[in-house]
Amino acid sequence: MPTRPRRLSAILHADLAGFVRLTEDAEDLTFEHLNSARGDVWRPAIEGGGGRLVHGSGDSMLVEFASAMAAIATAIDIQERMAEFNEPLLEEQRLLFRIGVHMGEVIVDEANHDLFGDGVNLAERIQVMADPGGIAVSRAVRDIVDLPKEYAFIDGGEHRAKHVSRALHIFHVRSRQPSLETTTSVLPQGKLRFVGTDPAGRRVAFSVAMEKLLKSREGLVVGRDMDHSDVVVAHPTVSRRHARLRFADNVLQIEDLGSTNGTAVNGGAVAAGTAQALHPGDRLRLGDIDLEVRYG
Repeated sequence: MPTRPRRLSAILHADLAGFVRLTEDAEDLTFEHLNSARGDVWRPAIEGGGGRLVHGSGDSMLVEFASAMAAIATAIDIQERMAEFNEPLLEEQRLLFRIGVHMGEVIVDEANHDLFGDGVNLAERIQVMADPGGIAVSRAVRDIVDLPKEYAFIDGGEHRAKHVSRALHIFHVRSRQPSLETTTSVLPQGKLRFVGTDPAGRRVAFSVAMEKLLKSREGLVVGRDMDHSDVVVAHPTVSRRHARLRFADNVLQIEDLGSTNGTAVNGGAVAAGTAQALHPGDRLRLGDIDLEVRYG
C-alpha cells in the first residue's frame, strides 16, 4: 500500500459555540446568519491570509496554512470581523466561534483534497479549550509567532484532552487593552456555565453572563446567601460568601473568600484570599459540589 504524503502545516480549526441551542431557538435564522458569516467573514479572511479551506460545512471549519504566523493573523482577522458581524444581532442570536491553531505534521489525502493525522486532531482538541469568540493555540505555535503589539499570549496551562496521551499546553490570544464598547475576539462572550453534581448525585448548574462579569470591577460573589451573593448556589456545603469570579489581566479567575469547605480547581486547593485561573474544561469544586466549567 503506497504511503500517503505528509507535510508540516499550520491548522486552524473552528467550531460554533452553542450551535444546538441556537438552532433550537431559531433554526432558520441561525442558518441564515451562518451562511452570511461564511460568505462575508470567513471566505475573504481565509483568502486574504493565504489559507486553504479544507472543510467548511455545518458549524465547523478546517483551514490549512503554510505558516503559523498566517494562521494566527487570519484567526485574529476572523474574530474581529465576527465581532462587527455580531454587533447588530441580539445577544442570543450571535455567532461565537471557538478557534484553535496548531502547527504540526499532517497526512495529505490528495484524491479527496483532505487532511488528517495528529496535526489536525490536536488543532481540534485545542479549539475546544478556546473561549467562545476567542482563540487558543498550542505551545508549538506560541513559540514561533510574534503577535501584533495590540495582542498578547495568556498562558492557559496544561490540559488533558480526549484521545490524546500527553497533556496539551495551551495559550489564549487576548487583547492588551480590551474594550467593553467594541468586544473583539480576545474577550469571552455569551455565558459562563457551571454544571455538575453533589455527592448525592443531585445535579447543580448555574450560569453567569460574561458581559456582567466584564463590567464588574469587583467581580461577582458566589455563595448560598441570597442577600450577600451575586450568584446563589443553594447547597449546604457552599458558604454564604464562598468565592469570587472576576477577570484580572484578561484572565478569568476564581478567588476563595475564606469558605468553610474550600474551593479547588482541577484537584488543587485554592487558598483563602488567593485566585486561580479558570479555563474551559476545568473542574471546579465548591464545598462538596464538583462542577465543569463551560463557555457558550
